[in-house]
Amino acid sequence: MTGVLEGFAVIGALIAAGYLAGRARVLGEQGGPVLTRLAFHVASPALLFTTLADADLGALASPGLLVTAASTLLVAGAYIAVGALRHWGTGPTTIGALCAGYVNAGNLGIPIAVYVLGDATLIAPVLLFQLLIVSPLALTVIDLSRPGARTSPLAVVTAPLRNPVVLGSLAGVAVAAAGVRVPAPLLDPVELLGAMAVPAVLLAFGISLRGATLPARGPERGQVLLAVGLKTVGQPVAAWAVGAGVFGLTGPALLTVVVTSALPAAQNLFTYASRYDTGVRLAREAVLLSTVLAVPALVTVAVLLG
Repeated sequence: MTGVLEGFAVIGALIAAGYLAGRARVLGEQGGPVLTRLAFHVASPALLFTTLADADLGALASPGLLVTAASTLLVAGAYIAVGALRHWGTGPTTIGALCAGYVNAGNLGIPIAVYVLGDATLIAPVLLFQLLIVSPLALTVIDLSRPGARTSPLAVVTAPLRNPVVLGSLAGVAVAAAGVRVPAPLLDPVELLGAMAVPAVLLAFGISLRGATLPARGPERGQVLLAVGLKTVGQPVAAWAVGAGVFGLTGPALLTVVVTSALPAAQNLFTYASRYDTGVRLAREAVLLSTVLAVPALVTVAVLLG
């Protein structure tokens, strides 16, 4: 459980630093929004490019990916169904569905894969699935649902190409698929920019907590609790049911898909919500609560299946 605790400690420290910076107003009133824009438009695309440029795209063919995709679709679909019935709106419902099924595969998934599962590459299928399929699809839906958005066939088709996060991912995939090795003089600056992504996201998240009320106390209470419940309990249970019942997974293979599904909602979902100004409070509270609850959830999974 060392990896679980270490991963959460690092994230907690950076969020706390952001909260203290927000309290002291050392970055001014626009510090949080500026960090969010920096992460979304510059640092995250650079990080996604460098991550995917060296990725093994063959990992997408693993059985674990099918289980991950199925569990994600089940919980996201459940949230979307409730959101449609309750008329929560396309943008907030999409953010809530992401909070229910988009796991923190990067800054938490990698250390947990190393210390709990014993192999960092086991997180690769989840990371690739989210970066190549879930993010572009969700961001396109949010982009097209905004008031005044262009909804012509051409606008719908080209929407992903206007999103820097999607463009960074696609560029990385193109390099990986072509087998091209980017020269160090070109790659090093991009890696430096990408290194800012996680700290910027976590600091902005911490700054947003200044003056915030306790989670699940506002008008989005139902949305937050549904997203957190699906993320913390629904997705791991769905992964276990699909993995064991449909694909016949047992032992380490089953443990891997359930552990990765039990990871909390990713902090970059708050960046997406802030960038498009939709479901911001929902994303902040769902990410915070799911991160806190992920500790007992992951320990429980490791004890039951380890």
